[in-house]
Amino acid sequence: MRMPNVALWGREPDAVRSLLNWLVCWLLLPNIGYWLLWLIGGPPRPTAIVLTGLLGVLTHRSPFWVKLTAFVGAMLFSALVFISALFNLSVGSLFYSLRFAAELNPSASLEYIVCAVAVLLTLVAAWRLLRRPTELVAARRWVIAVCAVFVTASADVAMSYGDRGSYKRIAPAGAPFTSAVSGSRLLDVADGERHLVLVMVEAMGQPADPALRRRLVDLWARPEVRERYEVVTGETLFYGSTTNGEVRELCGRWGDYPALIERADRRCLPGLLAARGYHTSAWHSFQGSFFDRLKWYPNIGFEEMRFAPELIRGGADVCPGVFPGACDRDVPRLIGERLKSAEAPEFLYWLTVNSHLPVVESEQLNTDHCARFDPAMAEDFPMACRLFQLFDETGRALAHEVTQPDFPATDIMIVGDHIPPFFDRQHRNLFEPDRVPWILLRARDTASADAADS
Repeated sequence: MRMPNVALWGREPDAVRSLLNWLVCWLLLPNIGYWLLWLIGGPPRPTAIVLTGLLGVLTHRSPFWVKLTAFVGAMLFSALVFISALFNLSVGSLFYSLRFAAELNPSASLEYIVCAVAVLLTLVAAWRLLRRPTELVAARRWVIAVCAVFVTASADVAMSYGDRGSYKRIAPAGAPFTSAVSGSRLLDVADGERHLVLVMVEAMGQPADPALRRRLVDLWARPEVRERYEVVTGETLFYGSTTNGEVRELCGRWGDYPALIERADRRCLPGLLAARGYHTSAWHSFQGSFFDRLKWYPNIGFEEMRFAPELIRGGADVCPGVFPGACDRDVPRLIGERLKSAEAPEFLYWLTVNSHLPVVESEQLNTDHCARFDPAMAEDFPMACRLFQLFDETGRALAHEVTQPDFPATDIMIVGDHIPPFFDRQHRNLFEPDRVPWILLRARDTASADAADS
């Protein structure tokens, strides 16, 4: 009877159990949560799968604490890669932004709580399973492990292939530049005779369905608004996250804010308008320390800043969420008060916050009964329904303010920063993967004759 080659096969059945343990610890355990997302969508993550597998190969004979440390490091890297793709950030930018995590309230979101529990259970399982033997005893075991890693990574790419275009949109070198400000030629109409307001709406992507696209425009350009304003609409490409959108519209280029922390750039829109005699102010419904806005806003020409604490002291309510801050629906009234009392032309930039995903069900946000807003959307797309409900609330408040008889002549640009970063394919596919809408409201008494009414 021929005996198996021990050098090739290893000690049976211990070698098989050790290989199976390795596959469970370094392929199944760190990836199963992401694999479940294949059913609903998610960004491709082959790099994280390969890196985790290679760490498993390198530490297969190591002591428990070395393996556990490598596992935790792989989990952290995998999470950073996934989140960065989901929110259109580079891994470096996401890692840099972790220092602002204390300003958030993730416990307000059921989705984040579920994710935290899943991570905790994974770490508990790793604590137990990594104590078992994971040695790749013979050359064939190495081949099986490495092949399994690359097959898994390839399967991940294949399963998420159709969703890849809307994730991790980082501007490539030489990408043609577009923006709402440039596309509408907003700077050309800034003649100092009327105020200028730029509203950047968090997570306002361009709907893919034409009917939903028209409905979104109508949330901001209601009939009473169209009586007083010419309405011009368009769309622009986007790359990155919110701060990338801010640099796009305020500074007229692709990029992000870190370079603006230490170096002033008066060629940005606020600086150019300040040189024309406008008083420039930046408002944000969240904290000014978040993403260092207290530092770089002045460097691009903003003379005054008001963030959540100032807006709340001015009369805005506090709204809950992962990003708790001033209620966006209360800010238009404060804008009206500012513009009505202005002694010089104003350029007022406002960045909203309540629509930052995930939008929670909240009585205070008026998102607890979305079926009252749209029964069909609430049934089929509940998260998108809550998002549109917030757009509706903010749009209604803005319309109420800008149609008041004593509201001064003002041109108002409303633009999205990026698409809403939904987890699932069904919700994400409601929006174009690469563009956001803009709506320009031009006061009719000063609108040029060639303005197109949409």
